[in-house]
Amino acid sequence: MSLPQVVIVGRPNVGKSSLMNWLARKRISIVDPTAGVTRDRVTYLMQAGERYFELVDTGGIGIVDSDDLSADIERQIQAGLEQADLILFVVDAQAGVVPLDHEVARRLRPLGKRVLLVVNKADSEKYEGMAPEFFALMDVPMVATSVTAERNRDRLLMKILDLLPPPAEDEDIEGEKISADPELKLAIVGRRNVGKSTFINALAQTERMIVSEVAGTTRDSVDIRFDLDDKRFVAIDTPGVRKKKSLANDIEFYSLTRSLRSVRRADVVLMFLDASQTISMVDKQLVGEIAEEYKPCIFVVNKWDLGQEAEMTTEKWTQYIQHCFGTLGFAPIAFITAKEPMSVKRLINLAQSIAKQARMRVSTSRLNQLVRQAVVRNHPPMRANREARIYYATQVATEPPTIVVKCNDPKVVDKSWRRYLLGVFRDQLPFAEVPIKVYYRSRNGSGPAGEEPTDEFEDSPEVILSGDEPVDFGADFDDEE
Repeated sequence: MSLPQVVIVGRPNVGKSSLMNWLARKRISIVDPTAGVTRDRVTYLMQAGERYFELVDTGGIGIVDSDDLSADIERQIQAGLEQADLILFVVDAQAGVVPLDHEVARRLRPLGKRVLLVVNKADSEKYEGMAPEFFALMDVPMVATSVTAERNRDRLLMKILDLLPPPAEDEDIEGEKISADPELKLAIVGRRNVGKSTFINALAQTERMIVSEVAGTTRDSVDIRFDLDDKRFVAIDTPGVRKKKSLANDIEFYSLTRSLRSVRRADVVLMFLDASQTISMVDKQLVGEIAEEYKPCIFVVNKWDLGQEAEMTTEKWTQYIQHCFGTLGFAPIAFITAKEPMSVKRLINLAQSIAKQARMRVSTSRLNQLVRQAVVRNHPPMRANREARIYYATQVATEPPTIVVKCNDPKVVDKSWRRYLLGVFRDQLPFAEVPIKVYYRSRNGSGPAGEEPTDEFEDSPEVILSGDEPVDFGADFDDEE
């Protein structure tokens, strides 16, 4: 089961970023009275009691961005809402209900998500007594809070824990699934005219999608259900992606948005490349989105019959891909001709294999054995005259595999040593071809619910990087502009 996502939303300037920092006991998000400071999603790993979850801050709904980035902010907000297990709908107790609050509520109702109404800035009993007026927005649980007055933080955390989905109980100690595998969703993505729809037709064994030599024929994401070896799958066919500055109209803009949404919905992403063409900036941007979402990915070099005619080899293409997409250097590569049934079936089998890796759970005892051996072989170096001490590690989620390493102080754990430990995890654990999230946390908490000290450190989880040095491929593989 993936780490639960608790997403903070609301109109601008209701105190969303302050609320996140207050819950995290760290300065994670920028707090500023200017509306629209938060643009991208900001994520922080929270521990409350025995539960871990990711707290996600978003931009204000309804903001008109001064730098004309409203569409990008909106896309980040929508991504957060789609992935949310629980939504914290934040309102301002001192301002009361305003029209934009109704707009936020209107947007949340159709989602069918669990919502907790957080009446923020209730700095006194007077404002807390006015909180019930916000039930006019949504009939959902409510907590009144104040960041500045330190009111009801524990109550908010307890209500979040009550509303989170229950932890997964369908894995045994060695990580083998006891319950049946869920339906596998495959997102087929890539730039235009790389053969995605032809591949879909081969899967469905019918002309389910329009196949055309005109680039950009598919304008919406479409789900195609098919069976293979008595197992059910969903293939998500997506529009071809091109540079934002080249988008001709609103239809193409929303096609891009739907492609990125398909990546978030998928269990495995099939990133299609054309064997007869070089890798472009569009490909790199799309792979960046896949990496950002920590999705298992297979690079699919399609039209391989044309690549062979051009006297290309799998070895050279493999080096080329790893050079261009270093952050996903661990992802497998498949060479196919979409019209050939056997190559299509082998690709689906490979997708099943890496989906299983992403769903594996490793016992804490096995993780700690690896960590102890890693420390003995290569002890963390001193930093700022302080010794890093690694205590233990535990896996807290799957899809992607998420590991928390407890230490004396994350600030003194050298980045090169973190990469070394990531390499150990990838070599020794059943996650060889999928992204891994690793967080470093102090062992001893402070305050209620076991929060950690207020030390600041780089909090972003890390993905294992490819260790390959750049390769010069000459004029044959210049980036397409």
